[in-house]
Amino acid sequence: MNTLISNTPTIHNTMTTRRSFLTSISSLAATPLLARDFGPGAAPVRYPEPDVIALDKAFEKYKIGSAPIERLHTGMYWAEGPAWSGWGQYLVWSDIPNNVQHRWLQDDGEVTTIHKPAGHSNGNTFDREGRQISFEHGNRRVVRYEADNSLTVLADKFDGKPFNAPNDGAVHPDGSVWFTDPGYGSLGNYEGNKGDLLLKEAVYRIDPSGKVEKVTDEIFKPNGLCFSPDYKKVFVADTGATHYPEAPKNIKVWDIDGAKLKNGREFASMKMDLNGKEVAGLADGIRCDKDGNIWAGSGWVGEGYDGVQIFSPEGKRIGQIVLPEVCSNVCFGGPRRNRLFMTASRSLYAVHVEAIGAHWC
Repeated sequence: MNTLISNTPTIHNTMTTRRSFLTSISSLAATPLLARDFGPGAAPVRYPEPDVIALDKAFEKYKIGSAPIERLHTGMYWAEGPAWSGWGQYLVWSDIPNNVQHRWLQDDGEVTTIHKPAGHSNGNTFDREGRQISFEHGNRRVVRYEADNSLTVLADKFDGKPFNAPNDGAVHPDGSVWFTDPGYGSLGNYEGNKGDLLLKEAVYRIDPSGKVEKVTDEIFKPNGLCFSPDYKKVFVADTGATHYPEAPKNIKVWDIDGAKLKNGREFASMKMDLNGKEVAGLADGIRCDKDGNIWAGSGWVGEGYDGVQIFSPEGKRIGQIVLPEVCSNVCFGGPRRNRLFMTASRSLYAVHVEAIGAHWC
């Protein structure tokens, strides 16, 4: 999602305070640890990790008692689009304003540049042949990197008009690529190229034949997208409140009927009771685990909210991972697909969980 203001953490060499939990039973969220250093030279954290919070008993089984949140890299201007390559055992993500894609290697934690320029790409994913697919703000298109690193344009227009600025997406087992087009990258020159939005914000499907279909525009600004474990549902985060005052701050879900959608409805609200006050941020990138829980990068509220919100298959908030920065996107990765990677404003974070990602990216 587009942002010009990063909630950047203050980094210290020592950890000055620890988390203090709320005493009010009605407010289950906790006040985050201030000025915490997540870097490799940080002071040790007393287990269990205090910034992974169970808001419901249902989330307890997904916590690991000895798994810390780690900052793996920092210094980006606005990080988005983490995607795990099961074939290459690495993570790729975008730094949109800097027009670059980074790669974090599983073996030694080295961070390198994988693509530059990168079309001011936002989201990334991989298809079942291990090829990277990127959603480019700057060029208003969806592209695929082939094995020889050549580029194939999968889609750049609908009804003869250029897309607004493709944002995020995922690959269906039938070979189709589904993606969102809210247009954030065309609203200014920081994350793309400023220009008019010529299409209504919508969700699209690229058929294996190359045909592009609009599957829904029943949403203000569709952002993060993911499928249910059985691919029978698609979830989309609505960030329309950034530009439409009447837009709900929620995640929507539809039933998939072939290449069509039906029964669109709210899956989860981003409203939350924090310190006895109801607040509502935005969900950006979302991913699903094998049990059907939705893990949503979220923020734009502040301390105690920004990070990752976890919702049960019924849409109930059951857990939270508090970060010192707005969390844009998440993905599951690692050899067992049980490590959650989180792009958050200027940094990349990770934590091991007992949940297993429903899909590789």
